[in-house]
Amino acid sequence: MNFNTNEKINQVSENTLVIGIDIAKHKHFACAVDDRGRELQKSFPIFQSRIGFEAFYERLLALKATHEKQEIIVGFEPTGHYWMNLAAFLMNHGIPFLMVNPMHVNRSKELDDNLQIKNDQKDALVIARLIWDGRFSYPRLLTGVEAELRNGATLRTKIQEDLNALQNRLIRWLDRFFPEFTHVFKNFGKMAYAALEMTPLPSDIKGKSPKELLFLYRQVEGIRKNSKKASKGGQTRN
Repeated sequence: MNFNTNEKINQVSENTLVIGIDIAKHKHFACAVDDRGRELQKSFPIFQSRIGFEAFYERLLALKATHEKQEIIVGFEPTGHYWMNLAAFLMNHGIPFLMVNPMHVNRSKELDDNLQIKNDQKDALVIARLIWDGRFSYPRLLTGVEAELRNGATLRTKIQEDLNALQNRLIRWLDRFFPEFTHVFKNFGKMAYAALEMTPLPSDIKGKSPKELLFLYRQVEGIRKNSKKASKGGQTRN
């Protein structure tokens, strides 16, 4: 949806209950304001669990009835991945949710009290008033195959980052204790890892013949399997 700020502001009417939530790992805080930004409900906790979400939903219905509102809008910052379970819960219960920019939250806090100190309960009110003021965006929560693809891509990126970090540590170690290693192995293939596993230091190689080293490296799991396959292939051809 592409709405300008005025159109966003118009979505909050006198019949709207605006809920701002400060997202955290174990416990969120929520606050309610009306269409004029007035605080209707001071910040209260929401526990990151099914029971906590259900209690939050019951409280929303009670606030809606108490203040005679017809609709509810919820807004929060996209903090890490901690917001996703709550977003899925709200979506399943037909409650629209919006996102606010963390930079806008920080700037609003500076204007309100000239402080940048993190305060979950105050932040919930700041977020609610940003929603009321039309400073929000519409998120798109992925589901089904799209969600699986996103999760798979994220996991792949994380694994690649971890692998790169490990290789960098390995290179630093080799530069210090075995600089000749990279003269023989130009990249980290199976044989290179086998050599590092069985002979991580130059002293482990000293005095051994190429044939002895090859026999030693073939004891490593991945190399051993390939050697057996090659041996069977040779016997079949004979």
